[in-house]
Amino acid sequence: MKNVNTYFESFLKSDDTIRIISPGGTVFRSQKRGISPLLSYIEQGLLMDEVVVLDKVTGNAAALLMKKACCREVLSPLGSELAAETLKKFGIVRHFMKTVPHIINREGNGMCPFEKMSIEKSPDEFYELVKNNPLFTDTNDSGRP
Repeated sequence: MKNVNTYFESFLKSDDTIRIISPGGTVFRSQKRGISPLLSYIEQGLLMDEVVVLDKVTGNAAALLMKKACCREVLSPLGSELAAETLKKFGIVRHFMKTVPHIINREGNGMCPFEKMSIEKSPDEFYELVKNNPLFTDTNDSGRP
């Protein structure tokens, strides 16, 4: 696998919101916002052991789904303190360029609803809560590179 930092530099310059890489290279990418790309990746059954996730914004909801996605390491320009705690709890190495108390909602006037909904949930509990909810998924996102 190429150096993870090389992938991350390329990712930061791209319009992608998420990329998932394995030792063989990029296995999933998306420009969709929110948690729908991670849900699509999990639903497609592409799960591999020990993937690295490059994510533009990593909140607690994403951190819980990363555990479901067999993530071993995440790199992100922005992550929440809640996500950092969750990732640490599950032994997932994290590299955030900036850490904030919580992810802000799209209106900019409060906590992201996904972040709020994910508090005190296990990865399985949170996944079950959102996997069939049309507000959280986008079935048109194949994510394949």
